[in-house]
Amino acid sequence: MSDTFNTPSSVDPRLLEVLVCPVTRGRLDYDRSAGELISKGAKLAYPIRDGVPIMLPEEARRLD
Repeated sequence: MSDTFNTPSSVDPRLLEVLVCPVTRGRLDYDRSAGELISKGAKLAYPIRDGVPIMLPEEARRLD
């Protein structure tokens, strides 16, 4: 594991390549400033806690 993955403000780029939205199975965008993975299709923002993406729809924030 890289040091980058353990830093809450960033996510390992290799991880971003394989993660998809659990609702739409679509691509996710990384919002570094908010510390979230964004699914435009599902209009959800998945939080990243301690460098770990929380990919549960019930934990995601709804986007307007």
